[in-house]
Amino acid sequence: MMEQGKREPMFEMFLYESNQLIEQLEQTILDVERCGAMTLEQINQIFRVMHTIKGSSAMMMYNHISELTHYAEDLFHYLREHPSAIDDPTSLTDLVLSVSDAMKSELRKIDRGEETKDHFSELVADVKAYIHHLKEQGSGGKVAPSDAPRETGERQPQAESARPDRAEPGTTVYEAVLRFDEDCGMENIRCFTVVHNLKDNADIFGYEPEDIMTNHEGSSERIRRDGFRIEFSSPQGYDELIEFFAGSSYISKVDLTTVAAASETIEAEPQQGAKPSAEIKTPAPTPAMQAAQESIQSSQSHFLSVNVEKMDKLMDLVGELVISEAMVTEHPELQGLQLDQFLKAARQLRKITGELQDVVMSIRMVPLTATFQKMNRIVRDMSKKLNKDVALHIAGQETEVDKSIIEHLSDPLMHMIRNCVDHGLEAAEERAAAGKPAQGAVWLEARNAGGEVWITIRDDGRGLNKDNILAKAKANGLLHKAEEEYSEREIYSMIFLPGFSTKEAVTEYSGRGVGMDVANKNIQALGGTIHVESALGKGTSVVVKIPLTLAIIDGMTIKVGESRFTVPTGSIRESFRVNDEEIIRDPDGNEMLLIRGRCHQVLRLYERYALHTDVKALDRGVMLMVEYEDEAVCIFADELLGKQQVVVKSLPPILKKINGVSGCTLLGDGSISLILDISGLLQPAA
Repeated sequence: MMEQGKREPMFEMFLYESNQLIEQLEQTILDVERCGAMTLEQINQIFRVMHTIKGSSAMMMYNHISELTHYAEDLFHYLREHPSAIDDPTSLTDLVLSVSDAMKSELRKIDRGEETKDHFSELVADVKAYIHHLKEQGSGGKVAPSDAPRETGERQPQAESARPDRAEPGTTVYEAVLRFDEDCGMENIRCFTVVHNLKDNADIFGYEPEDIMTNHEGSSERIRRDGFRIEFSSPQGYDELIEFFAGSSYISKVDLTTVAAASETIEAEPQQGAKPSAEIKTPAPTPAMQAAQESIQSSQSHFLSVNVEKMDKLMDLVGELVISEAMVTEHPELQGLQLDQFLKAARQLRKITGELQDVVMSIRMVPLTATFQKMNRIVRDMSKKLNKDVALHIAGQETEVDKSIIEHLSDPLMHMIRNCVDHGLEAAEERAAAGKPAQGAVWLEARNAGGEVWITIRDDGRGLNKDNILAKAKANGLLHKAEEEYSEREIYSMIFLPGFSTKEAVTEYSGRGVGMDVANKNIQALGGTIHVESALGKGTSVVVKIPLTLAIIDGMTIKVGESRFTVPTGSIRESFRVNDEEIIRDPDGNEMLLIRGRCHQVLRLYERYALHTDVKALDRGVMLMVEYEDEAVCIFADELLGKQQVVVKSLPPILKKINGVSGCTLLGDGSISLILDISGLLQPAA
């Protein structure tokens, strides 16, 4: 087992690929339960997942995981031959999810360097019992006592100097030459995995290079140059072996030839100096063989796994390039000069820089598919524990967002989905009394809206009761103005307050008043917003708006004295000029503007941040109305400098506690502009 603290590429690849396979496994088995039947394709898919994890975990010497997947693989091997044996998809789903949960738990411990289990005896017994049950069902209750534990000792493949003179009867001797995708990396480890998986259905005579586990760099270089040659005998046919190799990761081409069949091997010992003669028959290509070979080449999409830190570094460099381009083309010394050729070259540079920026941004974009599909498991588990029949409907999962955002989106969505199932949806008898279908519904939808992604989580449950929410907020001392002054949207937003919950009894999933509060804070940390809509007795809808990326934003640059500020354009409602006479004051002396029947606070940035400016009369400056959720404020600045895309930079630690400032950026003239955080501006100055 790998020493704790070391993070070698092979170890990282094992964790990454295993977790990806487990996600695929869960989604497949949940689809089986949802449809109430299992296709042969799904059986084969789960079999391959178990087979791959078994081989890789054995290679990494996590034998307890290898043993568990070994028996799970046995289960699906039986189902491949007896697909009609599945009489209860739900019980099969429960068992497979138990196996996946056990593997996920162990992988988390391995990732953290914690102590892991040495066996899964109870779970293995459950799998074996399920196999016995299927066999018993298929044979009318008569099953021979042949359920003795299969040999699970992992024999390490050894390269031998030569093939034996004769293969086992009924087998054929093959030679395969494997070639891998360019730049896939760790070719020697991938070859080891192929050999390890192949030995289940073949006797391996030898392979070249022989030192794949002792000479990592040298053997990988030889494999990249010459391919990996392996000689073996197997009872499987040509098509089956081609299918086996096609299912292995990163293999781009396989040359598989028949060396000899067992029936063709000469029985008598050859005379000295003579060589055994046998007619070597290479099967003519069949449509199935050609299709399998083509699938190896066509299905291997040319993807390259890259460390996220490298992508972050590339994004930073592109950001610096964008800033440098602006610093050159907008340099103050060039103002007023007639430089036609320079301007032409500058336009071309700006075009290329913009295209490069778009490409890098597209590389970082990841679909929401994996995040959304995880919610299927949450809904499934909750519906069983709460005894509610719930269907989750997903739409727009192909919508893409930045990798840095998607990593922090799962928890908020999980809290809101749980809230829908536990708190929003009624029990079966309550739904029947309301004339609703017995099965409750939850929708999870995503769509692009300009520079944002809108994610909607809604249910057809009981809805929110405004009176109950207000009463609860009043009892907890959370109201800061008269009850009649709160809008419907403000009342619904109270469910996000810390410690707030309308649930009377605390359950495993809700009632403590922390879930929605955490969800709201996490979404705000991503630069997003949440608002709630509800209809009593019909359901609740939560709309989450998040930016496509946190790295680059569209902003309006404003000037206050000698300082520059950038306002995200998504927060700007309008800009205008006013006179001092239009200002009204509230009882506390705060300046207000009456616009279309609503009063909005006036925020003078030079006062908020103690800046020196000669522009203090309102008619000499400009007013910018910005909004956050249902609130708006009018920002007074000297002038607008223009709209542009800006690269977001994090603030130094000493400035991170300033209300109303979320980051900074460099402008074309080299000056620094602070990026305003509108939600922070709406809070009182510290």
